[in-house]
Amino acid sequence: MAAAAAAAKAAAAAISAGAAVALCTERAHAEGGGPMFRFPGFSTPSHAPAAPPPHQQPPAPAGGRGDEAAEEAPRVSTQHSRTSAAGFDPAPLERGVEALNKLKQAPDPKKLFELMKKQEETRQQEFIAKKAEEQRALAQLEIEKKRIDYEETKKLDQQRAKINAQTSQYEDELKRKRMQAEHEAQRMRNQELVKMQEESAIRLEQIRRATEEQIQQQRRQTEKEKADIERATITMKSIAEADARIKELRETEDVRRRLLVEEIKADREKWIEVINTTFDHIGGGLRTILTDQNKLVVAVGGLTALAAGIYTTREGARVVWGYVDRILGQPSLVRESSRGRYPWSGSVSRATSTLTSKLKNGSNLGKNGNGFGDVILNPSLQKRVKQLANATANTKLHQAPFRNMLFYGPPGTGKTMAARELARKSGLDYALMTGGDVAPLGSQAVTKIHQLFDWAKKSNRGLLLFIDEADAFLCERNKTYMSEAQRSALNALLFRTGDQSKDVVLALATNRPGDLDSAVADRIDEVLEFPLPGEDERFKILKLYLDKYIVKAGDKHEKSWLRFFRRQPQKIEVKGITDDLIREAAAKTQGFSGREIAKMMASVQAAVYGSKDCELTPGLFREVVDYKVAEHQQRRRLAGEEPKQNA
Repeated sequence: MAAAAAAAKAAAAAISAGAAVALCTERAHAEGGGPMFRFPGFSTPSHAPAAPPPHQQPPAPAGGRGDEAAEEAPRVSTQHSRTSAAGFDPAPLERGVEALNKLKQAPDPKKLFELMKKQEETRQQEFIAKKAEEQRALAQLEIEKKRIDYEETKKLDQQRAKINAQTSQYEDELKRKRMQAEHEAQRMRNQELVKMQEESAIRLEQIRRATEEQIQQQRRQTEKEKADIERATITMKSIAEADARIKELRETEDVRRRLLVEEIKADREKWIEVINTTFDHIGGGLRTILTDQNKLVVAVGGLTALAAGIYTTREGARVVWGYVDRILGQPSLVRESSRGRYPWSGSVSRATSTLTSKLKNGSNLGKNGNGFGDVILNPSLQKRVKQLANATANTKLHQAPFRNMLFYGPPGTGKTMAARELARKSGLDYALMTGGDVAPLGSQAVTKIHQLFDWAKKSNRGLLLFIDEADAFLCERNKTYMSEAQRSALNALLFRTGDQSKDVVLALATNRPGDLDSAVADRIDEVLEFPLPGEDERFKILKLYLDKYIVKAGDKHEKSWLRFFRRQPQKIEVKGITDDLIREAAAKTQGFSGREIAKMMASVQAAVYGSKDCELTPGLFREVVDYKVAEHQQRRRLAGEEPKQNA
């Protein structure tokens, strides 16, 4: 009985243990883990789905939810035929009951239980090892997958970069080809435009010549017909007048003869009476003077003194004024000077202008904003001229000797204007003369040159003597066509400029510096080249003369009362003249000098005054500029062909 009770207790304990094991197994299946203990009777049935091998594991989904999916995968399915609605599977419990029955039947249940427990622990460790190996394989697969994804992504990026580079290269090639095509089209258009302009200029010239010839022919025909008509009219008129005069003379010959005789008699009587009366008065006066000795002496002395006084005063004034003019007057070689003709002339105006220039020195920088008046030069040349002006002013201030200068370049490049402005900026007086005035003086040239330098030394401020066209009499002395008078004049100037002067600055201007005598070149200290203006300088000159000849034309009105009786000049209206249009004209006038640009703007002014509405439009401006450019080119061609014709 005691043994039966002990067996019953052991069976109850086994059942309790089996139930506990079944509950733990069920809980483990429900939580997704493997069974805690695997007994032979408690193992998973054959129909349960086995875990997939590591190489057949599905890839983890993106978004980092692969672990959660792996954890949720082994959950117990509730679709089994013996699974309850709550998800409880009674199979483990049945297996536990079977294991309990085996324990009851075993002779030593405790040892069997221990053995089964150890087997289950061994299986559990094997399962854990296998699971760890599967996890490592899974991790390796995940790493391999990421590596493959990275390589695919890298290849894709490289392919995209290559495609983008090829696309960019293709687009650049297309763009370059398109730009080349556009440039070629623009070049062709420019060539066509130039050709059309040349053809238009040629056509206009032909039309102009044909029109002029037609006008001249019509004028000659008209003059011929007019002359014929006038000759016929004069002939008929002469015949008619002759007939009328003959008829009148025949009818009135007797009457005119009688009237003429009577008129002659009346005139004779009148003149006889006048002569008698005059001689009576003269005779009475002479008798009075002759009879009175004192009156005779006074009359004779008064007449003699009057004649002597008139003659003496006239000749004396002529001699004195000639002496004053020779000593104090301006030499005849000087064409223009800032000094007056005599020392006392222009003193008030010079003082006023000096005071005005000093008051405006800080604010007035000239009309074109460069502090150099109307003179527009190359920036480097303008800087050099300003430096020379400052150096000359300081030289005069420190009583040092002046430096002589040579200005050379094509005609019309501003040499004379630059010399005038240099004298004004340096505070000196200036005098302008031309070399062509020396040759006609002949033997008097030497005397006139000495008078010129003597007059120049009398300036208290110092004087800049500017000789334009200096090569006219300062050329090489060994030339055969140079006269003796010119040679003497050159020697006189060389004598007066042999030493450095503190009173006179000699500035020479020439278009042919190579023709100057070597001794003259030795007197030169500073050499300045005045080239043709560039495009920027031409643009500024065009704006300057546009403002002077067009915009401000007619602003200077006469201030006297006569302006009320005279017609006021018409104001020019400017329409559409922009800086782009002026810059276009500056580009077209390549090779123009400043003087040619000034003449061109004067032609624009004349064309505006000749128009109907007195307004300047872009079309009229372009027309005059194109005509002047064609005229300039034609003049250059003629100048280039002239030596060939002479040859």
